[in-house]
Amino acid sequence: MHGFLSYLNAHFHALRLEFWGLFIGGIGSGIIYAMVAIGYTMVYGVLRLINFAHSEIFMTGAFAGYFTLNYLIGSSSPTGFSSILLIIVGILAGGITGSFFAVVLERVAYRPLRIRKAPKIAYLISAIGASYFLLNLAAKEFGRIGRGIAQPYQNHTVFTIFGAPVEMYNIIIFVAAGIMLIIVDRLVSKTKLGRSIRSVAQDSETASLMGVDIDRTIAMTFVIGGFLGGAAGFLYALNVGVLYSMGFTPALKAFTAAVLGGIGNLRGAVIGGLILGVTESFTVVFFSGAYTDVVAFAILVLVLMFRPTGILGELIGRSA
Repeated sequence: MHGFLSYLNAHFHALRLEFWGLFIGGIGSGIIYAMVAIGYTMVYGVLRLINFAHSEIFMTGAFAGYFTLNYLIGSSSPTGFSSILLIIVGILAGGITGSFFAVVLERVAYRPLRIRKAPKIAYLISAIGASYFLLNLAAKEFGRIGRGIAQPYQNHTVFTIFGAPVEMYNIIIFVAAGIMLIIVDRLVSKTKLGRSIRSVAQDSETASLMGVDIDRTIAMTFVIGGFLGGAAGFLYALNVGVLYSMGFTPALKAFTAAVLGGIGNLRGAVIGGLILGVTESFTVVFFSGAYTDVVAFAILVLVLMFRPTGILGELIGRSA
């Protein structure tokens, strides 16, 4: 017992020393999870199913950003305004590509089943099939070896918080993702499209009788979720490069974040992503980095056991 208490004391002391650095890194990871989680939660809100091919939407956005930046940058070293412009172009390339594949996925894998009123298990099988198709297509076309993405900026410490460095990559993540998350939240809560999405999520039959175009609304839901997923893939690739299977683990953690926050709740997805990212980061102090995935999926199991509706537990259709 004394040894265990000494172990905890030593590691809590280490946590106090490294708190801000770990916290900043955890927030960065959590924002990526949140962006992907919104795709899961929006599709679940309108169709009541989990889009298990969303991990490949993440991957396609990363590859789109990779090819775009490698083509535009070449051997040059962009600085200043050109760096900002290249990052914006990369985000748009990843987001638009993610939206395109998400809409194709909805048209090919989900809409025919919805028209025929197929059982939910058919959606699941179709999603898994689409996921493996895109995964193996990317492996065949781009190879099975990871590639580094051309960097549109010089990564360096911009400032410090209580001695913890905040690097340029952190700033890019915080600003770009923060802006996109705020825009999506406002879009869903304040616009006509957002009202359509929420009405379909609450009661699709009644929404149809009230004049809401169900097919268009569902397609736009995939567009929004796909854009965020693809953009998140690009931002993630800036740090780790691209690989055909790169979407699996981040997307599975994003699903955990969506469940943690309350599947079907946009703000819950963001909260769940941030909590998961910070928890993973702090885990490194008490265990080795190899245990971060273990902790993430342990959280998923615990949430499903003790609070299956998540922290907020409110569906899009009933949100403000």
